[in-house]
Amino acid sequence: MASLGRWLMLLGGLLFVFGGLLVLLARWGVPVGRLPGDFVYQRGNLTCVVPLATSLLLSLLFTLLLNILARWLK
Repeated sequence: MASLGRWLMLLGGLLFVFGGLLVLLARWGVPVGRLPGDFVYQRGNLTCVVPLATSLLLSLLFTLLLNILARWLK
């Protein structure tokens, strides 16, 4: 159980750092969530956002980060 707790704390720390990075990027004007391939549908009072390109990019970055982390912890 102790190792699970450590992994959860590590994951929480990584999410905290990543969230802070996203906030900083948004303040600097980097179009996070507004990449080509992110679909926005607006009609009247309804807005539907499907961040497809952003999701793919984040998935790639998380995969690389977790692979590097897994190799470093071996």
